[in-house]
Amino acid sequence: EEVSGAALLALNDRMVQQLVKKIGHQAVLMDLIKKYQQQKSGLESLTYCCETASQKFPEVVSGKNLKTFYARHKTLQWTSSYALPDFPYDVKCILAEKKCPDHSMRIRIIEFLQADMTKYLEGSLYPNSQQYNIVVNALLQAYPFLDEDGNGFLLWKRALKDRFKYVRRPIEDDEQVLRNKCKFGHRRGQSRKSSFAENKHDDVQGQVEEEPAHLKGSAMDLHIKWLNREYMKTQRNWEEVDNRMNVTIEIRRKMISDKAPLKDILRLFPFLRCPYQLFREFQLLTHMDIYKKTVEILEIYSENILSLYVVRNNPINIMLQENLKQHTEEDVLKYMKMTAACLLLPEVFGDDSSLFAAVNEEVKAVTPVMEVKNPFNVNSCEFALYIEREELAQLDDCTMALAALVAAFHVFDIPCPKRIHRTLNFLESLVFEVRSPASLP
Repeated sequence: EEVSGAALLALNDRMVQQLVKKIGHQAVLMDLIKKYQQQKSGLESLTYCCETASQKFPEVVSGKNLKTFYARHKTLQWTSSYALPDFPYDVKCILAEKKCPDHSMRIRIIEFLQADMTKYLEGSLYPNSQQYNIVVNALLQAYPFLDEDGNGFLLWKRALKDRFKYVRRPIEDDEQVLRNKCKFGHRRGQSRKSSFAENKHDDVQGQVEEEPAHLKGSAMDLHIKWLNREYMKTQRNWEEVDNRMNVTIEIRRKMISDKAPLKDILRLFPFLRCPYQLFREFQLLTHMDIYKKTVEILEIYSENILSLYVVRNNPINIMLQENLKQHTEEDVLKYMKMTAACLLLPEVFGDDSSLFAAVNEEVKAVTPVMEVKNPFNVNSCEFALYIEREELAQLDDCTMALAALVAAFHVFDIPCPKRIHRTLNFLESLVFEVRSPASLP
């Protein structure tokens, strides 16, 4: 295409789209071009940024904290300035008509959001959870009809995360991709994070009733083998996964009621490791949306929990107060308070917190327990659910981890330990809308 020297630096987004076919490669090329363009002005902008930062945050920009400052500065930029990309004409037409897009159109929207996020991230292919939240919130605020049945936020976020995974997959020699694969223990064909799927929710109970009550052993075996093959894929057919999980629910519930080993259950039905399917199984059993209920509980009770005298000098609360001073954005403050309220629940009820969550320490409990690392660091926080001291699933945030904890006790029919009974009784009474729900002490 006779692109060299100055012509390379003059390429804009549209030119790159014509030049390079794959969106992931477009993003990488644009990143390289921008890096060369910024070489001349980089030193001046860095000096200005440091001077500004030293005036506003003198304690932050000492040498060893410079990296932390820039990570935080980037997050602040996202919060204050993110705007949706200019979608292609055909996408605009669908959105203008307020029609729910079909599968192919959803993919088009997700592709453009992913490419746009990569530009904001200056070429990085690893957004953090808050940045995903900002983009999906912007999409749903601009086009509320995309929220579908109230599950839109989680569905679009899951689809966007899957798109980033898909783009990262072929870039084996990228330094950041290799570094993150080592960090997160990536193994070919396996995915550590899988939560909400890119599919429209139907009435799941109705779907189950439409399936035949009994199937021949050979047919059941084919369903189980299909589920295991599909679980190993990066791009999954979530609609078909839902259908086959419906068909196999009877044998799965029988295994669980007969106290089959958890490893055997997960070996046959690995999708129970996905939070979306764990929550869906809970809904099939109870007719309750556990995630939605958990969000409501923490939104209603977080301020009350944090104001109680019993938690005032708790290390979690002290850690929270220190981190609150470093942020001013409402969504970040709300996220931190809900996280703290969740982790402090056992303290409020005088229960054993080690049976509830292991914060920055090793999981010791055999029953379901949350593992939480760096709970108030929006860039490096990690949440996981453990059962029998083995990781079942990684979660996006503390709210999802709490929902998974409560769901796991019911889905896997695990008795609640006495030393955590009051905390779980409080949560379950609110989830199941008991007439006289348990109250805070």
